[in-house]
Amino acid sequence: MNSEPRPRSGTRWQKWKKKLIQLLGGEPSSREQILELLKTAKQTGILDLDALTMIEGVLQVSELQARDIMIHRANVIAIHRNDSLEKILEIMRTSAHSRFPVISDDRSEVIGLLLAKDLVTFIGRDENHRRFNIRDILRSAMFVPESKRLNVLLKDFKSSHNHMAIVVDEYGNSAGLVTIEDVLEQIVGDIEDEHDFYESAPIFKRSQIDYTLKAHISINEFNQYFKSTFPEDEFDTIGGLVVNTIGHLPKSGETIDLDRFRFKILRADSRRVYLLNLRLLPAINTNVDDNTQSS
Repeated sequence: MNSEPRPRSGTRWQKWKKKLIQLLGGEPSSREQILELLKTAKQTGILDLDALTMIEGVLQVSELQARDIMIHRANVIAIHRNDSLEKILEIMRTSAHSRFPVISDDRSEVIGLLLAKDLVTFIGRDENHRRFNIRDILRSAMFVPESKRLNVLLKDFKSSHNHMAIVVDEYGNSAGLVTIEDVLEQIVGDIEDEHDFYESAPIFKRSQIDYTLKAHISINEFNQYFKSTFPEDEFDTIGGLVVNTIGHLPKSGETIDLDRFRFKILRADSRRVYLLNLRLLPAINTNVDDNTQSS
């Protein structure tokens, strides 16, 4: 009797082996070829859905830039270099963040970072308040250009042991910030945090013309917020509308213009779209609800 174990999944297993041999026999010609191979592996049971989604996230990270996921400067919680200890502690208490950019009189100029843990020795006694000087505990900030690829940024975070980077525009001014959590979320999905807008607010206003949306926001809610008139009888969600209009399940980075809006796919996998960037097209941004939903 032949004791050799039988290949799993029969002909599907043989199909997977054949594709694997073909791939290993030469350089993959495209990202799509790699994804096709991975999807076949999922179908045969070699990869589970979570593993497939994470690998797709890794591939997408190399296509996204810091500007795609950064928190816009207008929405960054920052500390002024001349703020008192009492004011700084109140900002930390109400925001519940652990790291803060420190700015000069010009909000676009970040002079360093302040870590909440560095204030522990100043809490509790009046003499500690009197000797507090923010410059004594200010830490150097990590600066990256808007065009920085996320896979390179993740490597930089790892090598420098930084958790936050200031994103600067072509003139060297602060455009926003990005954290290591923001990058990792592109790979593993949303990291639940009670202070993270991804959990609570489906629409996040980054500037007067830029927004980040959860793809599952309903057409009705979208229309109410942006005073738009997309039909509500064909699709339930804005993600469904975008995917149908594009004509295929899009990958991150793809864009499409609908009415007065430009949609850009920020995160998607082989199953659905998760996160969108929305930009109001020129000269049509006066009717938008100014009620900002933020973290």
